[in-house]
Amino acid sequence: MLFVRPARLSDLDALEHMARAARPVLHSLPHDRRALEARVALSEDSFRADVDFPGEEVYLFVLEEGATGKLLGTASVVAAAGYAEPFYVFRNDALIHASRELHVNRKIHALTMSHELTGKSRLAGFYIDPSLRGDAAAHLLSRARMMYVAANRRRFTPEVFSLLLGVTDEEGTSPFWEAVGRRFFGRDFAQIEMASGGRSRTFIAEVMPSYPLYVPLLPDAAQRVIGEPNAKALLSYDIHLEEGFEPDRFVDIFDAGPVLTAQVDRSACVAFNETRTVREASESAMSAMSAMSATSAVGAVHDERGACTTYLVASNRGGDFRCVLAELPSAGHSDAPLAGHARAALDVMHGDPVRCVPLHRGAEQAEAEEGNDSYPDSYSTTQTHPSGDRR
Repeated sequence: MLFVRPARLSDLDALEHMARAARPVLHSLPHDRRALEARVALSEDSFRADVDFPGEEVYLFVLEEGATGKLLGTASVVAAAGYAEPFYVFRNDALIHASRELHVNRKIHALTMSHELTGKSRLAGFYIDPSLRGDAAAHLLSRARMMYVAANRRRFTPEVFSLLLGVTDEEGTSPFWEAVGRRFFGRDFAQIEMASGGRSRTFIAEVMPSYPLYVPLLPDAAQRVIGEPNAKALLSYDIHLEEGFEPDRFVDIFDAGPVLTAQVDRSACVAFNETRTVREASESAMSAMSAMSATSAVGAVHDERGACTTYLVASNRGGDFRCVLAELPSAGHSDAPLAGHARAALDVMHGDPVRCVPLHRGAEQAEAEEGNDSYPDSYSTTQTHPSGDRR
């Protein structure tokens, strides 16, 4: 059974392998072993610390296969982006250029370097092993972070953001970087990506343009990818939308990838949270429940106990956070019947409380929200945004 837990120093070899396997490269998952070891040590200290407000903490999670102990993914939360130095992005503004005499009124998009996201909590460093099939593991790994945020509000800011990978070709070349970044840095995208340290290095302000970049003056290839997620980030994009993130008017300063933001109070892991009590359930009963759910188009079935739904289930027993996916009776039930392998993964016993959130929104809610996922007017009108974490 797959479950998410905090990373440990004993995971260093597996994490180093993932850091080198990630393509495009992730600046939040250092290739250098010493830097990676320091990041894991900081994460262990962050989880142990008694925190009253967000600071320099970083929370690193791993996705583990319970039967083998193999690590198949990693993701993190940065308590305060740019804690030591400003966190830089481009703000995508719409400027009005008008002339009454010429009867001209044009809205022109311009990119301005900004550090408005500095100090806000950030989802980062998402990587999942490509051998995993289906979307469930990605949902679990990505959204487990928000389960932790929702249960530990003092550790994070009221608003959380995520910076997704921008468009690159098979060789890792970014059209936006070639049109903008290379002209100022004179280096390859991957080199600066790794050196950027999470978009908080002083050299960004020293080298990047301080004046607005008018989007219509950029090559068409660069304009088309502003705010576009990388093809490898489309699933991650959808998962963020499921959680309640929305596209904002910011884009990445290097590859123009989209920035998504969410108010924690309005996120799914807060809005749909249920606290339930663990109840022992037999392996055969839970296997049958899972099998029936797998045959349902909406991920839920009906039996003599009522509807069954896939839930994110999280525990924090003794301060050791764990999260799994499990089939549970739908809303209105106070129990969480879990088989032995699920209880072991969560490190819980009969009678313990667990935090439960439906993996997917109900059909009625989805219909009510349909049409509310439109993109902000600040994005370039030349692009088409697909539904679809980076760094």
